[in-house]
Amino acid sequence: MSERDTPRPRVAEPVGRRPSVGVTIGKVTVGGGAPIVVQSMTNTDTEDAAGTARQIAELARAGSELVRITVNTPAAAAAVPRIAERLAMMGVEVPIIGDFHYNGHQLLEAEPACAEALAKYRINPGNVGFGKKKDGQFGAIIEMALRYNKPVRIGANWGSLDQSMVAALMDQNHTRTEPWEASHVAREALIRSALDSAARAEEIGLPRERIILSCKVSGVQELIAVYRDLAVRCDYALHLGLTEAGMGSKGITASSAALAVLLQEGIGDTIRISLTPEPGGARSGEVIVAQELLQTMGLRSFTPLVTACPGCGRTTSEFFQVLAKTVQAHVREQMPLWRVKYDGVENLTLAVMGCIVNGPGESKHANIGISLPGNGEAPAAPVFIDGQKAMTLRGDNIAGEFVAILDDYVARTYTARGE
Repeated sequence: MSERDTPRPRVAEPVGRRPSVGVTIGKVTVGGGAPIVVQSMTNTDTEDAAGTARQIAELARAGSELVRITVNTPAAAAAVPRIAERLAMMGVEVPIIGDFHYNGHQLLEAEPACAEALAKYRINPGNVGFGKKKDGQFGAIIEMALRYNKPVRIGANWGSLDQSMVAALMDQNHTRTEPWEASHVAREALIRSALDSAARAEEIGLPRERIILSCKVSGVQELIAVYRDLAVRCDYALHLGLTEAGMGSKGITASSAALAVLLQEGIGDTIRISLTPEPGGARSGEVIVAQELLQTMGLRSFTPLVTACPGCGRTTSEFFQVLAKTVQAHVREQMPLWRVKYDGVENLTLAVMGCIVNGPGESKHANIGISLPGNGEAPAAPVFIDGQKAMTLRGDNIAGEFVAILDDYVARTYTARGE
């Protein structure tokens, strides 16, 4: 038995997906057993139609399947159809979601072209209206969704809860023999805000297959607790996201820790990683993190994955690090073309290893792997293709030769679309 054929330890598989009602948004289906959808949000001024369209296109090309934009002023609402026109001219078909707070009922009524151009509306039940105006303003947006045949995400948020509901639930809690902790009451207020609003939308006439719910918080344990409870209380499609996750490694770690637990339990139909970008950094980073989360969990495949050696005292040379970065960058650069041209290329696995300890073994487990020489090893880098040693690279152009091997493998192995 070869090393490639040696059985690996059994691993825990994600549990079956929670049953949910499917919602169609443009050409994308959320819930109903469809693959988990990646979405993102722009941070441009929506009134800048050209800039917003460019960023939407950037996000879509990175792999975002839904893109949300802020619609907060009359000028922003008026810009939405122009944004849609620019995207059409660029050949970008990603559905655009309008994010409304406080005045969505007025903007949609005043700008029917905006209401038509958007693929979905997002309402926050905590600020759609206050006091006696709340029901009327919420109902007005639902009526617009019915008029233009649009789905709606009812997105409750920890930071903008309906305080009248919180107060009512606190009063109820005081009458309990064993009162809940305050955090439990707040979670219940968040869930009730979403569920009660969804029930009201259905009463007005919006069908369940056009409703998505979310209950976002900024704490990992709170998010897990909220969605576990929400998931057993409804069959609406659910959007997952840790709101205000943070910047860099903190935001990535917190979002992954929370969402991975829920996804492993079969909870969630669409996700967003709400990262704070580095100053001047690309917004598309949040899309890549979402894709990598789903792919490393085995839930979807988006792009070839590169397994790379972390390095140790055996690998004081930085060459394997440079090669791993070169390969990863090449894959991301080529993937938009490969995705269009080849079927199945997203399932390709690659390995860039730094010494003889694990290098040959990991390389054999990948479709294409290279084991670079560590300290004191012979200056030669064996390349393995589908578990078999195919060649040995030497010299100063190992990176270029390995990338050429990768490109050749893709062209030979994956079927061109349409053939």
